[in-house]
Amino acid sequence: MAKKRDSTVGRRKDILHMLSEKGEVFVEELSKIFKVSEVTIRNDLDQLEQKNTLIRARGGALKFETGVANDQRLADKSRINFQEKARIGKMAAQLITESDTIIIDSGSTTSELVRNLPDFQDLTVITNALNIANQLITKPNINMIMPGGYLRKNSLSLVGPLAEKSLRNFNVDKAFLGVDGFDTRQGVFTPNVEEARLNEIMIEISKEVILLVDSSKFKKRSLAFICSIADIDKVITDTNISAEDKKRLQDAGVEVITV
Repeated sequence: MAKKRDSTVGRRKDILHMLSEKGEVFVEELSKIFKVSEVTIRNDLDQLEQKNTLIRARGGALKFETGVANDQRLADKSRINFQEKARIGKMAAQLITESDTIIIDSGSTTSELVRNLPDFQDLTVITNALNIANQLITKPNINMIMPGGYLRKNSLSLVGPLAEKSLRNFNVDKAFLGVDGFDTRQGVFTPNVEEARLNEIMIEISKEVILLVDSSKFKKRSLAFICSIADIDKVITDTNISAEDKKRLQDAGVEVITV
């Protein structure tokens, strides 16, 4: 029994070493390297995630980095906390009603919102995100508006003065925003200055601001400040949000929905 425990500890140390060097690891590959089942590897990754030493992702795990949110590619972000994001997106879709005019920001969690949209007969969606627009094309009864701008390839979003000027022509019922960092003491952050500016305008023209954010984004900041928690009406997150962050939001009058 002691030998098995030592073997497990050693394997997990080796996994973390590989993760430090490569930035990501995959269950199937690790199973072959260590000659154990994929179930065993998944259990290793789950245990290491609980210790905040890695981030579980679809098919494997990513290197854990604290403090500052980086400008990741959308394809990479979509693999992180995908189960939580799916639940958050499903809940967000339930807050939309017939004849609403809404904004859906770029991001992997907002993409899950679109995936769960009911068959509305009259809905108008404004989005600056190519991945969101691509999903909406298949929904015939949704009116879609895209601002101009130039393309940020990391986020597949249109940004810049042209996009900002276009957005100021609208008034919307609800804005659904995904973010990269959320410090409940200071506010909401994103790695890109131009995206932050566009998010500010989205907030200004919306009657209700709804943040879609999984718990891994809390206690992180990034380069560009978007808004304080005073500008947010609702936060949809998963049940791993800390009691401290939840209370701070509720004390500020923000409705917190956990899924």
